[in-house]
Amino acid sequence: MNLQTLSSEARAGHVDGLDLISMEGGIYLLQAHIEGRCHTLDDGRGHAMQLRSVEHARGLLHELPRMPFYLVHASVHDEMCGIAPDDRGALRVPLSMGARH
Repeated sequence: MNLQTLSSEARAGHVDGLDLISMEGGIYLLQAHIEGRCHTLDDGRGHAMQLRSVEHARGLLHELPRMPFYLVHASVHDEMCGIAPDDRGALRVPLSMGARH
């Protein structure tokens, strides 16, 4: 899903929420939840758009209607030495879609 399609779907009220997925190496991917399915934002050429930060994501989303927006660390236990995986799942932190002042 490209940014234009995301914008159209959001304005039509079809987007239930957004997840900004934190990946290893300081890369973030944006996923939109629409009708029970996740759609990753792409660069228009079929590749996942790699965002640099929360602020980069906010800049892309600033004109969209407000909706639930989360920062997701999908594998928290992988980043901590000696901690075994458990059933807690991903760490989800609510974010504001607007810039902080």
